[in-house]
Amino acid sequence: MTTARDLAIVALAVTPDRPVERGDLSLALAGAEVVDLVEAEALVVDGDRILPGAQAPTGDGLLDEAVVALRRQEPYESVEDWLWRRGRGLCSAYADDLARAGLTPPPRRRNPLRAGAAQPVDASARRRAEERWSAGEPVLAALAAVLGMRDAPAEDTPELAGDAVATVLAAVGDAVQELGAVRQRRAIEDSAFDNIWRGY
Repeated sequence: MTTARDLAIVALAVTPDRPVERGDLSLALAGAEVVDLVEAEALVVDGDRILPGAQAPTGDGLLDEAVVALRRQEPYESVEDWLWRRGRGLCSAYADDLARAGLTPPPRRRNPLRAGAAQPVDASARRRAEERWSAGEPVLAALAAVLGMRDAPAEDTPELAGDAVATVLAAVGDAVQELGAVRQRRAIEDSAFDNIWRGY
């Protein structure tokens, strides 16, 4: 299992204080993939750019798709651009993949990763994700904090030391904030539009 899969399982199994937005989760999953691929030496984060590394199979279908999707010519893609491009619809892809693997029931289309009734997740996969969650594994905890699923970890956590991971986590946080601002702006515009129509 990977950090991205563990994050998807945690999002299914844990009820956060507020529902996790699909777009936010997609961005966080794309960031988790970068962290997994750095660990697999399939890419390198240089400054804010993603440089391709080995193209050997990772053994995970969605991570292999991510490797194939990497830009392999200069100028290489920024982490932020990757999050937006790779993240498009990624939470649905993970929900579908987990369902195909028998880790979760088929997702509901409206919000495939919102927790409802107890989900029958494969025991070993769920146990591993829950162990990382309970232990406060730094990367998983930091991504969950961006999604509002738990408090932010201490900034001086030694396990988070590392430019690549710090760059990815900062980019995920910025992208989620930007998406939240877009949602808020749209809500204001929609409300203003409704008020105009009510005036007639």
